[in-house]
Amino acid sequence: MVSKKHIIACLLLLLSFQYSISQNTTDNNTKETENKANAERLVAEAEEEKTDNSFLLDEDYFNPLSPAKAAFYSAVLPGLGQAYNKRYWKIPIVYGALASSLYYYSINNTSYKRYRKAFKQRTAGEIDEFYNTFSLASLENAQQVLRRNRDTSLLTFIGLYALQILEASIDAHLLQFNMSDKISFDPKLMRNQWSDQNYVGLSINLNF
Repeated sequence: MVSKKHIIACLLLLLSFQYSISQNTTDNNTKETENKANAERLVAEAEEEKTDNSFLLDEDYFNPLSPAKAAFYSAVLPGLGQAYNKRYWKIPIVYGALASSLYYYSINNTSYKRYRKAFKQRTAGEIDEFYNTFSLASLENAQQVLRRNRDTSLLTFIGLYALQILEASIDAHLLQFNMSDKISFDPKLMRNQWSDQNYVGLSINLNF
């Protein structure tokens, strides 16, 4: 005959077994919830990283031939590379700089030819336009100065022409970089409270 002790022991064993099953179920549910939360977090981080680096995968955004195209266009026609980069405000600057150098080249070249002609006439014993104004030595010196200024203006034109080609290429390259709001650049003019003098300050902030 089964005693009360045996019945109570069986009941306790059954309750212990049921509690163990319930605890395991709770632990499994908790682990499943944590795993699901971790998976969602990893997916969110992956999506965020994909968004941050999407400009590297977008072929329309990143074009390795863009700087070469901008340089080629500027070489064919000054300012065309700047127009390709949609920097239209730079076109008047390009033409202004090139036109200025050509203007000074033209003035110096015209004056050089005048003094050169007068020098040749003077050495040939003829009367020139500067006969009562400059001596032969002055005419020779004026030729040297004007020729040097003319050559300098020509070299300036060539340098500016090459510079606008280089600028268009570099600008096209920089336009493809992703500019993040997490980076800020803030130059300031500040005053030293001890020396009472102004100086330029610079701050760069990185936010993560």
